[in-house]
Amino acid sequence: MTYSAAIEYLYGLQKHGIKLGLETMRILLGNIGHPERQLRILHIGGTNGKGSTGAMAAAILQASGLRVGLYTSPHLVEFRERIRVNGDMIREGRMADLTGRLCAAVPRDLAPTFFEMTTAMALLHFVESQVDIVVLEVGLGGRFDATNVVEPLACAITTIALDHQEYLGRTEDAIAFEKAGIIKTSVPVVIGRMGLEACGVMRRVAQERGAPLWRLGHEFFIEGDDPELFAYRGVTRVFEGLRCGLAGRHQLDNAACALALLEAADKTGVVVDQEAVRQGLRSVVWEGRLELIEEYPKVLLDGAHNPSAAAALACYLQEFLIRHPDSRIILVWGMMRDKDHRGFIAPLQSSLMLLGDVKAAVRGCGLSPIRG
Repeated sequence: MTYSAAIEYLYGLQKHGIKLGLETMRILLGNIGHPERQLRILHIGGTNGKGSTGAMAAAILQASGLRVGLYTSPHLVEFRERIRVNGDMIREGRMADLTGRLCAAVPRDLAPTFFEMTTAMALLHFVESQVDIVVLEVGLGGRFDATNVVEPLACAITTIALDHQEYLGRTEDAIAFEKAGIIKTSVPVVIGRMGLEACGVMRRVAQERGAPLWRLGHEFFIEGDDPELFAYRGVTRVFEGLRCGLAGRHQLDNAACALALLEAADKTGVVVDQEAVRQGLRSVVWEGRLELIEEYPKVLLDGAHNPSAAAALACYLQEFLIRHPDSRIILVWGMMRDKDHRGFIAPLQSSLMLLGDVKAAVRGCGLSPIRG
């Protein structure tokens, strides 16, 4: 099978849509020797921030000298971004070979989805690449997500916000229940900043499963509000004088979750030292997150796609205007039809002195926030 044929086959599986459930995944993995049982895994879920948290954790682990698999979704430019070992995307020929092998392992009546096949591919690739540890990002939700067949060393749930309500529920506590589905019996879980109801759901599920629960602002802390200089204080570890390579104050919470996740995995033998933490956070790269692609004039790309993420983006832009009061910000944005357009643009309108320009831009695109 060629790479182009493999891509065509995988994208063709999107006709099966999103199918929440674990039975298909278990059958598929059983047919290829259960690679998930041969891996040491850190599992990361949440509405926003899980990709950045995963990238930070992977960068720190790699700086520790480990061979690290990283599985994320969606990709921005090409499929191979989803599956990386020590930062290197899966090769085209390798991806084509694995697709062919997976096709042969699929019973005629199984009909796996695109995400189920790509998750199985990642796990098989990581086993055969002999990685030391895997950082695995949840796709959608948690409880019935295809990644939730693993038994991790520790897990993290970064944030809870309204997104994918048609699949996960209409309220934050309903969404929190789905996200909490990755919490396993006796496996430590760290959670980021979230509302009282969502936090209550996490506490209840963790207690039912006997899972130690660490909460940002309770068991672990960030000191400072500048990604250029901050400190982490956890249950057993303290790291000072840290710098994060990702822009925006919201990345401090993600850094805290990454460090707490690694700290929670300490007892399993995953130990990172001070220098690895500093180097990993300083050097981490994560595309499409306030990514600077041009300097003069500055051009930023950001993948914010729900109201909570828009609020973080608005905060960053507001701080930029305070530092550069003579600057002008031009916002170009596009969203899928099923997203909350009005909820997304609201924090940008209210936080920035761009109300007229933003309205004009939205009206020009013919999007629903202006049409109401």
